[in-house]
Amino acid sequence: MSVRKASHAGSWYSDIHKELSRQLDNWLNLADLTHGPARAIIAPHAGYQYCGACSAFAYRQVSPVVVKRIFILGPSHNVRLSGCALSSAAKYRTPFYDLIVDTQVYSELDSTGHFVRMDLDVDEEEHSIEMHLPYIAKVMADYKDSLTIIPVLVGSLSPEDEALYGRIFSRYLSDPDSLFVISSDFCHWGHRFRYTYYDSSQPELHLSIAKLDRMGMDIIETLNPTAFTEYLKKYGNTICGRHPIGVLLQAAQQLIRAGEHKMSLKFLKYAQSSQCRNMNDSSVSYAAASLTIE
Repeated sequence: MSVRKASHAGSWYSDIHKELSRQLDNWLNLADLTHGPARAIIAPHAGYQYCGACSAFAYRQVSPVVVKRIFILGPSHNVRLSGCALSSAAKYRTPFYDLIVDTQVYSELDSTGHFVRMDLDVDEEEHSIEMHLPYIAKVMADYKDSLTIIPVLVGSLSPEDEALYGRIFSRYLSDPDSLFVISSDFCHWGHRFRYTYYDSSQPELHLSIAKLDRMGMDIIETLNPTAFTEYLKKYGNTICGRHPIGVLLQAAQQLIRAGEHKMSLKFLKYAQSSQCRNMNDSSVSYAAASLTIE
């Protein structure tokens, strides 16, 4: 049974147990529990020096005593993928301890016929799932023996495919034992990202970017997948986890239509890697959100 190594440890985040633990503790202590217990969170996947503090606002909403399994939906950055892929690894290594892949849920997902398997090298090259693992291991440390994870690499999905996967995942989203981690950065702005949208009503570029992101975040909070798709078509905002977010919104819609659950999604923190002031600058935006279900 293969183990996925922590391929980005020592570069994107510390590979030293004590140092990483202290860093995550500090960030978590600065975040307040205001919108929990989370059934799903949205959090970024950049290097921790850029987004670690922002991510803490999402992970602070997690109630570890409740959670038994964690679905991690991350966008594919390195391989073309038209659907969703499951890992070929049985364990995911972190600087804290190994996280165990849930073979029962994987078997259930396999049986739908809508998932493929990714090779270990593809898995280890991708960072969108891995960047959440240290936070998961930290928050769930006291309950690690009863915890499993379900890593899912999400490809470039059509709105119809997002709805399909939303239906598949909705049964798990309705279960209080489950937590969904939706991995996404927000606007990638600058010539190197081939995206330079600017709202001339804003006095600074970074304020234009923030306004654009806030527009998207406000729409996500409505849990309306169609409105989010229309926003992306209109503005082209380079939200790299737009498809995992779309799947979450579709899963939420399934439960809303069933009329059995009251839901609330709220963004708790927003940050930018730097403040763009001229057209030669670039930045990546980060946001943390929590979804609660009653």
